[in-house]
Amino acid sequence: MSFTYRGLKAKNERYLITDKDIDHQIQRLLQQNPRIALVTDRPTALGDEVVLDYAGFCDGVQFPGGTAENQTLVLGSGQFIPGFEEQLVDKVCEEKVIVKVTFPEQYHSADLAGKAAEFHCTIHQIRVKTAYELDDVFAQEVGGCATLEEMRVKLGESLQAYTDERGEMELQDKLIRQAAATMDFNPSEEQIQAEINEQIHNLSAQLAQQGLTVEMYCQFMNTTEEKLREDARANAEASVRINAAIELIVELEGLTADEEEMGQALAMVARQNRMTVEQLKPYVDAQFQAAVERSVLTAKALKLVRDCAEIVTE
Repeated sequence: MSFTYRGLKAKNERYLITDKDIDHQIQRLLQQNPRIALVTDRPTALGDEVVLDYAGFCDGVQFPGGTAENQTLVLGSGQFIPGFEEQLVDKVCEEKVIVKVTFPEQYHSADLAGKAAEFHCTIHQIRVKTAYELDDVFAQEVGGCATLEEMRVKLGESLQAYTDERGEMELQDKLIRQAAATMDFNPSEEQIQAEINEQIHNLSAQLAQQGLTVEMYCQFMNTTEEKLREDARANAEASVRINAAIELIVELEGLTADEEEMGQALAMVARQNRMTVEQLKPYVDAQFQAAVERSVLTAKALKLVRDCAEIVTE
């Protein structure tokens, strides 16, 4: 089989972060991080954010799902049932408030639909959200830096590191595609269909996180699953070729994943899922272990191709 994966050539088109990029990121942080101030000198008003406890009762009996502690609520947001939020206006912290409401006739819980209820509430905090000024206070409270200038420097370094990492991934992808193109290998229809199935499965999982299905996605995009599969074919075929190239490099170079590398990879999976390694262990079966090993070997194969390549840097 003809196969070239050493001595490849590629251009590393590095993007340098500019002041404009840093300004854009700072504006995003301003929008995402309003300044929250406690109100202690007046009662609640519409637009305030309150922190409260509440317990709901129907016919004098506390009902399931109607109780919360330290719940955050913006008065006037319409987050709660009609009439609830308005009755919390003009109240002070630690005041006991009985809110009387009637559940809508079309309420999602049939047991409560159309019924009168009382909520026993206690407001613990009254807060207002305002926009930060672009000053050292913003840098300290949002950026964890002493000054705004220090925050700009650190943001620039972080953005550059992220951009360089993405650029390196794109460079390695470019090189492995070059290598795969030299293989005398034609994916079988079965391999292509299996890869398409995997891509559709991944799309389905992503949509499920947003409460959507592939069918709903197709309706929204004015397409069909058949068309999705057809559009995925070229990418699937390329993916099969790339995977075959990586497997061959692993075989030819005798690459292995040792215990330390596997441990580091598992620790990374745990971090990405906000778990400890101990919490992850119940999920680490033979299939999981094989997938982690493939990821380690793939990374080593890509690095080898990258290290053996002639890279032109702009």
